[in-house]
This record gives sequence, C-alpha cells and structure tokens, in this order.
Amino acid sequence: MNVKNLFKALAFGSVVLTVTPAFCDSLFFEDEPIQDGVPVFEMSKTFADIYEKLDSVKWGGKSINVAIEGLENLNKNAHIAATDERVVLVWGDSIVGNFPRPSAGDWNGFGEITTALVLKLRALDPSLRAASTSETYQMVVDALMRGVDERGRYVFSRAAEVLEDGRILTSVGMNGIRDERGNFRVHGVFKGSPADVAGIHIGDLISHINGTAVAEMSDGELESVMDGFNSGTVKLKLVTPSGNRDVVLRRATIVSADADIVHRSSQNTNILEIIVHNVSNGAVSIVNEALARYPNLDGIVLDLRVATGDDERAAAKLAGLFIGQNPVMRIAQTSYEEVEVVPGSNAVTAAPVVVLLSDMTRGTSEAIASAFYENGRGVLVGTPTAGLARIATKIDLDNGGALELMNKSVKTGSGRDIDGRGVFPIVCLSNIRSSQQQNAFFLNVINDTFNAQDFNKDTSVNADDIRRGCPKITSGADEDSLSAAVAAKILTDRKIYNRLIME
Repeated sequence: MNVKNLFKALAFGSVVLTVTPAFCDSLFFEDEPIQDGVPVFEMSKTFADIYEKLDSVKWGGKSINVAIEGLENLNKNAHIAATDERVVLVWGDSIVGNFPRPSAGDWNGFGEITTALVLKLRALDPSLRAASTSETYQMVVDALMRGVDERGRYVFSRAAEVLEDGRILTSVGMNGIRDERGNFRVHGVFKGSPADVAGIHIGDLISHINGTAVAEMSDGELESVMDGFNSGTVKLKLVTPSGNRDVVLRRATIVSADADIVHRSSQNTNILEIIVHNVSNGAVSIVNEALARYPNLDGIVLDLRVATGDDERAAAKLAGLFIGQNPVMRIAQTSYEEVEVVPGSNAVTAAPVVVLLSDMTRGTSEAIASAFYENGRGVLVGTPTAGLARIATKIDLDNGGALELMNKSVKTGSGRDIDGRGVFPIVCLSNIRSSQQQNAFFLNVINDTFNAQDFNKDTSVNADDIRRGCPKITSGADEDSLSAAVAAKILTDRKIYNRLIME
C-alpha cells in the first residue's frame, strides 16, 4: 500500500494500527525532562504557545492540521497525516508514530505530540539528531511555518542565541539572488565588509558554500550562511570572469542605513538620487530630511531596485512625501476583508520623479511603486518587480522568539493585485541597452510614436511572459550606468517626462 492510499485508509478508519494509549495528562514522564538530548517539556510548551497564537491569526482558514503536517518538510521520507482521530507519522512505507489527536483547543496536547514526532524524526534523521537545541527549534518551527505559509519564518530568541554563542555576528556583507541553476549571483557588496575586503565583486557567482553546492541548499540555509547570529567561517567557491577561486569569510557586524542620498548638481542639472534599502521609519526620516535640504530640484530618482519592507505605516509615510493623502495600498488579510492605507500628511515635493525597479524590489516597496504609477506621480523605469508583496503578522512567543507569518497580501491603492504578479515598468531598461536603442526610444517618445503596452492595467498577459520580454539585467555595473543615463534624460526633458507620465 503506498503512502497516499495509507493516509486515505487512516482517514476512513479502515486500517488496523497499533494504537497508542488514549491521550492522558502528558506523553512524557516528569522524572525524564530530557529525552535524547531534548528538553521535552520546554519544547512542548513552545509548540503549544505557537499553536495557540497561530489560532488567533487569520491565515486563510487553514486548520492546525496544516501546521502539524508541515513537519514532513524536515525530511522527504517523512509523511504525516492529521485526521479527526489520530496524528500518524509514516517513514517510507512504515508507520513509526501513531498518536491520538487532542481535543480542539488542547494546545498542550498538540505541543506534546509535536515534540514526540520530533523525537521520532531525530531517531531516523542524522542531521536532525546532530542539531543543537536552538538549531532544532529553528528547523522544526521553520518546517511548521512552511506548512502554514511557505514564506513564514521563525525568529529565534536573540537573548538565547547570544548566550549560546557569546557574540552577535550579523553578515558577510553581500546580497544577491539565485540564478536559473540555483547558484548565488552577487548583486551588492557592503563597503568595508568581509566580502568587500576579500575582493568579491558584483556579478561574481557563488557555486559552493562550506563544500555544499548552493543549488542543493534551501533559501533558509543560504540566508543563515550569509547572515544571522551564528558565528564561524564561511568558505565560498567563486566563479569570476578572471577564473575560479576559494574565499574564506567570517561574519561581522555591519551597520547600513535604510536609505542613502546622493545629490548630483551641475551647471545644467540638479537631481537628487534616493536609494532605499529598507522601507522603514528610518528611511522616511532620511528622505524627508533630504527633501527639506534640497528644495529646488529638477528631478528625483527614487531607486527601489533593492528595496524591501513589510511595515505598511512606514510605506505610507514614505509614499506620502511625494503623493500626499492618496491611497498607497490595500492590505487583504482574508478574501473578504481589506484595509486601505492612506498617508496622513500632504506631499512635501512636487519635483518630477523617476522610480527605478528590479526583480529585487519586493514587499511594501512594490506598493510604493504602484502608488507613483496610479497617481501619475512618477515614471517607472527598470525591470519587473518580484511580485512578493506581502506583509508579515509578527507573533511574539513566550520563549523570547517570534513568528513571522506572511498572511497579508498587498494590493495597490486602487485594489489591483500585485502579490504574485508584480509591478511593471513603463520603460524597460533591458530593451534599450545600447546608445542607439536609447536614442531611438526617446525619439519615438518625442514624436508621439511610443506605444507601450501597459501591463499594469492589462492583466490578461501572463506575468512570466512579461518577464521574458523584459528580463532582468545580469550585469550590475551596466544596469547602474544605464539607469542613471535614462533617468537623467527623462528628468531633464519635460516633454519626455510628461509623455511617459501619460502612458
């Protein structure tokens, strides 16, 4: 009998199993608080806290079964079925755990069953068995969260992590994205960081980390290597234009502002460049101060190419500096409930704006880009955004950690879906790479023969098809110089700017 048929049989009660005794006060004995190196009561309490608090959050009507069954994310050989009567763990084709399902609202019971399942899995999975207590929490709760929401995550207690490790180390100092083969392409390097000191450059490809092929690593594993609180060296195998080389880095504390300001002034132009890294209250303060300092601008370049964020209030404040009291986004927590987010203050500048986008523009920054578009307040230039427009519900846990459940979908101020689809530029940079292409493009704009298809309005076209027609630019230096030239041309020629705004 295969696993699928076995689960069907379990659901209808047609398979005879070795039954665990009826659920009682506890699955564990008080005089054995540590089993197989696991503090069972402490772990059970944490899981009970998680389930109880998840129950208070709107997460698409999903039941607790979804969370518990998420434990099978720990190993491809594990399969879990939570029926109305039982919670069953199958390893391969063998039943290795069979527990009576607690009654509704018995969070301690669900917590203990989860711990019991973890003990069963540790006995069968060497990597899980070798994990420390904090690593086990991270792996298990991440698996549970992926059962609920593939982009949800568990934030372990900083206090506990510092006690274990003795220090806080945050990053190797670079960011990037995976390529089509799953390798990691460097898109940015923090000045003075370990990556910078080691001579890693934008465009370098990382094929192996600590001896493991990056293509075989999960996104969570990759993130934990690049930053986090755990210390240790990071051994990279780089593929660069000048050849392959091995690099050893050690994470170090890196402090970076949520936004950077560059004022470009010459005899003919007066342009302010605003680079947003994280949509936060700190970024709002930096941008607001810069706009007050440079009041008479010919134009503004708002660079959202690496911007992320999940703070809707900060996003509203940032967008409000430019669009005033107009809707920035709508937040949909369920299929029938939406909350409109509107800035509380008037705009502080009327200068023309070019908004730069890329596939790394995500979260509330996608809503900000849409707000500029829908209010005719800026020209969108670049490549399509990530289409990852969600906001997290943050749930504090009793153990000092927290859950982030990405259960709030972000829509534009007018109610258009952008989560899963993205925001599309009016000017696609990847289609005007050469000087000749740029000249032809702007000539068409001036002659009123620029007939761009607006994919933000035309939702009948598949988003993947749009991305193939306007692909991401793989050379960081080329994209920087290209975007700067195109943005300057748009901002310094009012006829071009006005024509593109009308699009």
